[in-house]
Amino acid sequence: MSTAASPGVPTDPTDPTAVLSPARASGRGEAPWWRGAVVYQVYIRSFADAFPAAGDGIGDLAGITERLPHLVDLGVDALWITPFYTSPQHDHGYDVADYTDVDPLFGDLAAFDAMLGRAHELDLRVIVDLVPNHTSSEHPWFQAALASPPGSPERARYLFRDGKGPDGAEPPNNWESIFGGPAWTRVPDPSSGSGRGGQWYLHLFDTSQPDLDWRNPEVGDMFEDVLRFWLDRGVDGFRVDVAHGLFKEASLRDQRRPRKTKEASSMVERTLTDEPMWDQPEVHEVYRRWRRILDSYPGERMAVAEAWTQTAESMARFIRPDELHQAFNFGWLGTEWSAPAFAEVVVGSLAAVAEADSAPTWVLSNHDVVRHPTRYGGGPVGLARGRAATLAMLALPGSAYLYQGEELGLEQVDVPPEARQDPSWFRTGKPGRDGCRVPIPWSGQAPTYGFGAGTTQPWIPQPTDWSDVTVTAETGDEGSTLSFYRRALAARRTVLAGADEATRARADGDVLVIERAGITVVLNAGAEAVPLPGGEVLISSDRVSETLPPDTAAWVRPATGR
Repeated sequence: MSTAASPGVPTDPTDPTAVLSPARASGRGEAPWWRGAVVYQVYIRSFADAFPAAGDGIGDLAGITERLPHLVDLGVDALWITPFYTSPQHDHGYDVADYTDVDPLFGDLAAFDAMLGRAHELDLRVIVDLVPNHTSSEHPWFQAALASPPGSPERARYLFRDGKGPDGAEPPNNWESIFGGPAWTRVPDPSSGSGRGGQWYLHLFDTSQPDLDWRNPEVGDMFEDVLRFWLDRGVDGFRVDVAHGLFKEASLRDQRRPRKTKEASSMVERTLTDEPMWDQPEVHEVYRRWRRILDSYPGERMAVAEAWTQTAESMARFIRPDELHQAFNFGWLGTEWSAPAFAEVVVGSLAAVAEADSAPTWVLSNHDVVRHPTRYGGGPVGLARGRAATLAMLALPGSAYLYQGEELGLEQVDVPPEARQDPSWFRTGKPGRDGCRVPIPWSGQAPTYGFGAGTTQPWIPQPTDWSDVTVTAETGDEGSTLSFYRRALAARRTVLAGADEATRARADGDVLVIERAGITVVLNAGAEAVPLPGGEVLISSDRVSETLPPDTAAWVRPATGR
């Protein structure tokens, strides 16, 4: 295996095997906490159940507080908590009825304050979820809209439109819901005693999640109040749900067929879909307004966008210096098990964020996708690949986002149909996201594995063969995934502390090679063992000797290094 040239030498960014040094020069002073943080995602319903009697089978704020020491032991810097606001829970909290209160299912504002205070005592930052694209259909605004006539100020907060065809019986356009089926639902005409059909409202997700009309200034004003409410309580940041979705093309025209283009960062031919409902230019003024609010508070408050954009360049527009601080890098999450593919994503991502003068993010799993050990093949092979990909990810500059349970090596669960609760399951008949949301196991030999004090299965049933992957079972086992994660996060904190972000990445056949801070990171995505670079192996995802086995990664400090 050949070695790369000296760090910091940029080469052609259109070459997917190129090396690159995209980051700002060192010496800018101490970086903000979020720029290199490891953030742990807590899916609140499935993390820990401690309220009111630790037996209702649903995780809550008190459960988070109780389990914060696990995050300290793991070695993360922050936690991101999925929505805990007042909600009918049709989409498990992403259908918000009150943005400034806690749903009784999870506790109350006092429980939130207690959790936040304890996290800060433990030097953990707290990021909360914000859902600005839509509200719940039970939000007071939408209930008022249903009771009001077309053209009213109440309806102007949402996207109500007349239908097409005779008597307006067809949807206003051809858009489809992310959860399946039409993106429009017709409501009765409130002025008609007969209940005949009236206007349609847009919902890019479930019918219980009507999209807001962000061209109405009332909407922006309301969310400014929401931001300030939680910032005043002391939260450290926000994860912005569907950050690319707030504005739609004003005409609400039909969606056209896809077209072919070339992505500038890699020159790889790809299909760019016509998306009049996503990633409109007006959305960026919203985030400029939010950035001014965030910057007005002490303590380096931040926001990270969930923006499913089509290119790295469009993702980077969300993180320009006067907009949001970070955006999730879904290119890394969606990459196949391939050294050239990994290298291409690293090079393209670093180049894109360098243009925005920001820092990249890296994520392999979250509450919306199949867990990465399963995506990588499942079983021992999938787990080995998952650990290797994680070790490579943790060596990269920027922030790493972990999803609860991945530190235990959990795979996607095949949830029985009768236990599935994802709204997409009910709309499409496809399994949906329940399999990655199964409550995590803490201890014991059978469900609920210490998740709560109850003896019945939690809200999504846990497998009966998880006794070997509980936190208790894996603690002290040096070969466990939990022990590996703890070592990897400790290595990141010590080996890469204060490291310049200048990074080189390339593929050498089936081996991904990353060079940063005087170390060489190698990941073998091939079928045969390859020689390790000479030097000291600082950490590896599995046992290595003089060679690097397939599906394994290692950090090596060359003999000539520091």
